[in-house]
Amino acid sequence: MTKSDEFEELRPMLFAIAYRVLGSVTEAEDAVQESWLRYEASPTQPTSPKAYLSAVVTRISIDVLRSARVRRETYVGEWFPEPLLDDPYEDPQRSAELADSVSMAAILLIERLTPLERAVFVLRGVFAFPDPEVAVLQGVDVDALRELLAADVQMVGDGGGKAPAFARAVVGADNVARVLATAFPAMAAMEATVQQHDVNGQPGAVLRDSSDRVVGTMSLDVLDGRIQTIRSVANPDKLGHLGPVADAWAMTRAMKDSRRTRD
Repeated sequence: MTKSDEFEELRPMLFAIAYRVLGSVTEAEDAVQESWLRYEASPTQPTSPKAYLSAVVTRISIDVLRSARVRRETYVGEWFPEPLLDDPYEDPQRSAELADSVSMAAILLIERLTPLERAVFVLRGVFAFPDPEVAVLQGVDVDALRELLAADVQMVGDGGGKAPAFARAVVGADNVARVLATAFPAMAAMEATVQQHDVNGQPGAVLRDSSDRVVGTMSLDVLDGRIQTIRSVANPDKLGHLGPVADAWAMTRAMKDSRRTRD
């Protein structure tokens, strides 16, 4: 199946996601079209086109919604979502939830959420996307993150001299929380995804770039509900069996550039 065929097959779902996030038919159609352009330009074929495209259209919708909210603050009178006569996405097993979620009442209700909360609600609550298919989203609550970490948590990395890694372990909940809170939004800006997956029998994740190439893995030591150690592997020699490997140095440089741009 060609990229075009796969995209057209997923287009109704992508529009449905974008409309529920944006409340605008026109903006949803634009978000879907932009998703196609990014998918077409991607040099590699993602393992899961559905996961990749749903992440892309969600990120685009979040960006559009943030700018749209500025306009809505000066909107004259009551703001209602653009009327949708026919929802192109059909799922007989979830028809009731889908019908409810597209109602004006539902969209006006979730309009009160932040763009990030709204996107997560749509993906998880409406479309039942499991966590592995929900991409990294911007906006890290440092205090909430710190609560997940043991006071003496350590973050250590294996780059083998061939990929960025910490020369020394990052120690302490405050320090580790700050590192993660800085890294996650930067990865989101680079359209990276974190796919939850057990690593060596422990809870962890596989980090992939926007082209679905493997950047590294993370595994967690958890005791009494707190993360004790975060171990990352970025050495490309140890990642080839997981799929095409990304240039971690290039991604790190791009993340730093992204942070400088935001600052």
